[in-house]
Amino acid sequence: MKIIDLTAPLSLNMYDKQPAAKIKTGIVPVVIEGKNYSAYIYDLEMGSMAGTYIDFPGHIKETFEGTDAANCPMEKLYRLKASVIHMECSDGHGAVSAEDLKSAFGGNIETPAVIINALGKTRFDGIKFRSVYLDRSAVEWIINSGIHLIVSDIYESQQVHGVFRDFFKNRIFAVCCAVNMHLIDASVCYLTILPVHFTDATQVPCRVIAEWD
Repeated sequence: MKIIDLTAPLSLNMYDKQPAAKIKTGIVPVVIEGKNYSAYIYDLEMGSMAGTYIDFPGHIKETFEGTDAANCPMEKLYRLKASVIHMECSDGHGAVSAEDLKSAFGGNIETPAVIINALGKTRFDGIKFRSVYLDRSAVEWIINSGIHLIVSDIYESQQVHGVFRDFFKNRIFAVCCAVNMHLIDASVCYLTILPVHFTDATQVPCRVIAEWD
């Protein structure tokens, strides 16, 4: 079995290129059986878009359907079968259509999740922001496939034409800023998403793992 971590470091923030997480290290003295030890503790400060993160539908207030990072059923996040679509779009490519995705995959999606690696080996922050994006036909094709979770390195255009809104209206969770997707050499894999367990939070950092035989 092959296992790939698709999680970007918490230090990455795709929007402003600034540190997304701050960690302050402290030391607490501990006495164990009469001997002195030092235990590290950490004060963590980060935004909900630090590193790789998941958006539940409630990330947009108007599409909230009750799911948050604490109450999401684990069967919707754990070892989901995911179709894997690879492309090689370069910086400034523009729209990716349903026909582009279908041709790259070789058919229709028949799994509860999909991974779209549109940028090949290029990381999500290796292109001009939103210069490659899913067009209306691609969004409709993905929604009509019946998935409930998408991991992709492209989503909206610079004009913000409603990709996330339409996914959320159809109860689709979206994982952003994943890395290493080009290393998946199977057309279908198992996908596990482990979000930070915050009640009432509809956007949180998460760990993303892909596995396949």
